Amino acid sequence: MNKEELIASANYTRYIPGKSGHYESFFVRANHPHKPLAFWIRYTICQPKEKPENAIGELWAIIFDGENDKHIALKAEYPISCCSFSKDDLNIVIGDAVLTPGALQGTITYNNSQNIQWDLTFTGNEEPVFLFPVKLYTTKLPKAKSLVGLPNALFNGIINVNGAIITVSNWVGSQNHNWGLKHTDHYAWGQVCGFDNEPDAFLEIATARIKLGPLWTPFMTPIVLRYKGKEYALNSLGETFCRAHFGYFYWDFNARSKDISLRGSIFALNKDFVCLPYYNPPGGIKYCLNTKIASCEIICKLGNEELALKTQNRCAFEILTDDADHGLSPIDTIVKNNSN
Repeated sequence: MNKEELIASANYTRYIPGKSGHYESFFVRANHPHKPLAFWIRYTICQPKEKPENAIGELWAIIFDGENDKHIALKAEYPISCCSFSKDDLNIVIGDAVLTPGALQGTITYNNSQNIQWDLTFTGNEEPVFLFPVKLYTTKLPKAKSLVGLPNALFNGIINVNGAIITVSNWVGSQNHNWGLKHTDHYAWGQVCGFDNEPDAFLEIATARIKLGPLWTPFMTPIVLRYKGKEYALNSLGETFCRAHFGYFYWDFNARSKDISLRGSIFALNKDFVCLPYYNPPGGIKYCLNTKIASCEIICKLGNEELALKTQNRCAFEILTDDADHGLSPIDTIVKNNSN
């Protein structure tokens, strides 16, 4: 598959019912232009390995409110018979919630006490961002693939949170797609859709390692930066073995290529995160420590030019781990819809 074919199929569903485990998610996220306020909405398939009859659709919605240190995270689960995922377009239905090119609507209500309802549109004209080299999207490794279907998308509409209306007016964010046989064993993921001092710049980064039998691979850190109309992809095998280190709840990294050198950091307080329990297709639970209001700073050198890209609270930052000793309790606002 060449790049043009991958661009055309960026949002095609890869799910094929069968005995192989599979997860696949399509999610959107965006930030308020100035406030530490963001949303994250995720439409997901999860098929357990060897148990295709237990496949489900998962619907997630989170509002991150850093001004009041109050985040609301809800999840609803549906039998796969209540879901549809298009093979040749972005056209997804989970229960009554939908995601189509340029629009999404849905509602999650938990115990008649908590409710998030959304009715949003999004627009944009940038090409997809591929975190990995194009050829790796059709190989067995990595087992988990990730791309940004629409970076720097512009969102408008309303979100109703327990009766309070949030007006989304020209919030900048992204539409994303990832899938695989299993979740990556251990990773940090980050994304910035517009820095405070460079609103058109875009960053996609991950630091990850996988387990091969009893052994761990070294951490690898693919990075893609778009700045002033040019893309800098530091994601070849040699370039991914850059220095990077993350923990609870910080991340430092540096990398270089023939065109660019950069060093940076991503940081948030533990109160900025929620802990999400992710089902892993081979079995067990992974913990996703998730915030969309982190800070990020990058110092780049482009030839003789040195620049700093900064954002105070517009950075997405996630950590996926098996570790339960991070100090955050997994959310328990999960609605299980068992009827077909």
